[in-house]
Amino acid sequence: MMGRVTINNNVGEDSTYVSNIFIDEYMQDANDAQIKIYLFLLRMMSSNLSTSVPDLADKFNHTEKDVVRALKYWEKKGLISLEYDDNQNLTSIHMEELTSLRKYSRRKEDNTLKALPSPKPVETGYEQTSSVPSKPNYSAALLRAFKQSEGNGIMFIAEQYYGRPLNPTEMSTIYYIHDELKFSDELLDYLMQYCVDNHKSDFRYMEKVAINWNQQGIKTPKQARAESFKHDGDIIAIMKALGMENAPTLKEGTFISAWKGELGFSMDIIMEACDRTVMATQKNRLKYCDGILRNWHECKVTTREDIAKLDASHTADLRKKKEKASVSSIYSKDRLDGSYIRQGGSQNRFNDFPQNKTIDFAELEEQLLDN
Repeated sequence: MMGRVTINNNVGEDSTYVSNIFIDEYMQDANDAQIKIYLFLLRMMSSNLSTSVPDLADKFNHTEKDVVRALKYWEKKGLISLEYDDNQNLTSIHMEELTSLRKYSRRKEDNTLKALPSPKPVETGYEQTSSVPSKPNYSAALLRAFKQSEGNGIMFIAEQYYGRPLNPTEMSTIYYIHDELKFSDELLDYLMQYCVDNHKSDFRYMEKVAINWNQQGIKTPKQARAESFKHDGDIIAIMKALGMENAPTLKEGTFISAWKGELGFSMDIIMEACDRTVMATQKNRLKYCDGILRNWHECKVTTREDIAKLDASHTADLRKKKEKASVSSIYSKDRLDGSYIRQGGSQNRFNDFPQNKTIDFAELEEQLLDN
């Protein structure tokens, strides 16, 4: 019978670190495919390499469905979190740190495994200071209780915005913003809407924006909207294109944001409208530009080609109106000529009066002598 075995460390620098928490608490319940996938993700993360679902399937001779099931298994356990684009394609995998003090921890910037394509770094445009309420370590039971009670409505709204159930780390972020940063449900709703509208699905971005709003003393959606306009690159670019150098006010920001939101125009089309506005007027440029865009919206303009067709049609209409006006002028002149000018006569309106005959003085003299 064999006794205990001593394990010696001959591992070189080219190695991958595996948490003891994973070995002690998670590995025994996972199947072979799930363990392989998780260890390989750790290996790729430690080398800062990219991977994809097809690559993982080929690596371990699994189907892509097996890989996806393994990833969702670890996401459900809170060891990883997955991010998707608008077409529900996997874009990044976040490896969650495991410690003996908490089961679900805040994800770290350097614990991100890149997936194809790699996500851009999180940029908020906001300055942050250290005077921020710390984020507690929420247990699974506490998160469950929050979701079933006061957080029920806001969690449901979050799942509607992101189109999927939230993982424990994301739930922790919402709980932290609600409980520690003291966001009302209305402000949290607007925060999520703001992130989704800006195509920011990373909850780290949401948390950073929430911290900034907390430091700015923002308590209502109206205040948040005014603050967000100051950091909206598109709105600032549009105002500069119209010759407006001031920071956007709430009214100006709301007015401009409708061009992308309500009317659905791209920045390319909006900038074309701005160029035409600047060439046409010095005053009330916002309203003038709004008039151009709303006219294009009614004409179902979506591209520059549509604008060119609309311009050509407008030019053709002007030409027809000009030609029609010219013909009408000729007809009018003809009618006037027929009223005042007699055929064979001089073109003088005094011809209408009877004309005196020329007097023959020789004939007149003879008539006087005969008498």
